[in-house]
Amino acid sequence: MSTWSDDMQHGSPPSALLAWVLRRCEQRPDTRVTRVVIELLGAVPLTEIRVRSWVERPGRRIELVVAELSACGPDGTWRAVARGTAWRLQTADTSAIAHAADPALPPRTTSEPLPEGGFWHSGFIDTVDWNWLTPLGAPGVSHAWGKPNPVLVEGHPIDAVDRLFLIADTANGVGTKLDPREWTFLNTDVTVHIFREPEGEWIGVSAETSYGPDGVAMSSGVLHDDSGPVARVTQTVQVRAR
Repeated sequence: MSTWSDDMQHGSPPSALLAWVLRRCEQRPDTRVTRVVIELLGAVPLTEIRVRSWVERPGRRIELVVAELSACGPDGTWRAVARGTAWRLQTADTSAIAHAADPALPPRTTSEPLPEGGFWHSGFIDTVDWNWLTPLGAPGVSHAWGKPNPVLVEGHPIDAVDRLFLIADTANGVGTKLDPREWTFLNTDVTVHIFREPEGEWIGVSAETSYGPDGVAMSSGVLHDDSGPVARVTQTVQVRAR
């Protein structure tokens, strides 16, 4: 359930499901997903859903994979509610030159409390174990660690990359400087560039949102595991006064 409404899904589970499908579409052991773009075409309802995927651009070293999520409406018709694309690259051993451009996230310590109220204690947010290093809304880049616990696909335990995508869509919330009692700030997309596959159960977020003068904002951040940065995330955000 979304933090904004009890009749729509939070963006994280649909995004993570599309990424799950993109990773497994005609999967090859010598490739991995490197950049994933999730487009939220509208509110994802709490109803029956289905996903289809295909290789849009096949190749030996570079492939483009597409997935589409559809939801069943009250009248029984299906409509597309989210779409994902992923570049999948052939891998090679470059461990000798491995380097992370972003600084590591501070380790998990005593957690800052989440604000009172239903917005920060509802739906998907409550399925994640949180360790907040920065008070929400504090100036500058905000930092938090999250360990998602929900089952994404029945019969398949979630792995570290699944956890990465379950956390990625929360960057907008981690980095926000706005009070949700006064403003709405919904993202229309999530873009994740993964330069190293994560490991472990916890995913860290360093994020901040930049606000334009015309109701549009951009959330940008870095995603981490316990060994350091693994990816960058950006989101386009529509901002409105309540």
